[in-house]
Amino acid sequence: MEKKEMIKVVHLNKSFGDLHVLKDINMAVIESEVVCLIGASGSGKSTLLRCLNFLELKESGEIMIKAEKIDSKSHNLTEIRQRVGMVFQHFNLFPHMTVLENVIEAPTQVKKIPKQEAIDHAKELLGKVGLADKLNVYPSKLSGGQKQRVAIARALAMQPEIMLFDEPTSALDPELVGEVLNTMKQLANEGMTMIVVTHEMGFAREVADRVVYMHDGKIVEVGHPKDIFENPKEQRTRDFLNSIL
Repeated sequence: MEKKEMIKVVHLNKSFGDLHVLKDINMAVIESEVVCLIGASGSGKSTLLRCLNFLELKESGEIMIKAEKIDSKSHNLTEIRQRVGMVFQHFNLFPHMTVLENVIEAPTQVKKIPKQEAIDHAKELLGKVGLADKLNVYPSKLSGGQKQRVAIARALAMQPEIMLFDEPTSALDPELVGEVLNTMKQLANEGMTMIVVTHEMGFAREVADRVVYMHDGKIVEVGHPKDIFENPKEQRTRDFLNSIL
């Protein structure tokens, strides 16, 4: 059975004032695919992700989700964001709510899911990310890695079709990175469609179906992780990898 195209970006451009941040971006992600975006800071990776979640609005070009062209004028972007979950660098948990309350907040408030159903699903998700014993704990009592795993559970609670991760481990102490990456690997193995901006090249090499190298707002090279890391075609890609590996 042919897999559906989940996201397609055609000639996407985005500027902030005079700064042209995304320059004619074209890419597509199919169902259950894990795509890692790599590149130096300022290359446009996070802006691209934020455009896919409509936190930033494009200047020109098209963004399609499951073959439907999404437009801020004709679509309810809050509804679109329910379908495209996002996990940020900083966890943005509500400090005055317990872990469980953080996870059920959006499903009950936005999706109007009955509270008990939301709680049951939240418990299942927190078990999945290894935090079944932290339901009634407040975020201030959690490590960074635990907070990020709560943030992942919270995004999954909306039952998104696609998950976007914006450098989910860059704010973490090195010893906590692995637990978050393991949670993401598990999601990938379960077939979640994922686009991940990451500096963790080991994760990109191991988990990605495709790696996209961005430089200066453009996609320079796209390929299988083995090809990108061992035999990049473009000099720019080689220079970048030599500088970090």
